[in-house]
Amino acid sequence: METNQSYTSGGDTSLTTQDLSNLTKGWSVKDDILGKDIYNDNNDNIGTIQDLYVTRDKAISYAVLGVGGFLGMGRHDVAIPVYQLRMTNDQIMLPGATQDSLKAMPAID
Repeated sequence: METNQSYTSGGDTSLTTQDLSNLTKGWSVKDDILGKDIYNDNNDNIGTIQDLYVTRDKAISYAVLGVGGFLGMGRHDVAIPVYQLRMTNDQIMLPGATQDSLKAMPAID
């Protein structure tokens, strides 16, 4: 039986074996999410994940999607609640969305 051993880096920072197990089952924001294309349920590419917003309670709350534009020029950035995104077959999907519906949303800076 595995114990819930604690690993510490000093100070108040520590990880348990459960924390390490959860970490290995998660996604790397840099490798698996940022810069990835977003598709709708028609498999249309509707944007790219530009950023993620983390709240003070450690929850990722919003994904910033870049819509349209070319090489960053004319891109329209919008915030989408992350619970609306779906991971399927190594694709990130936003069911029901279109580029036009995202461009109609207020832009964020």
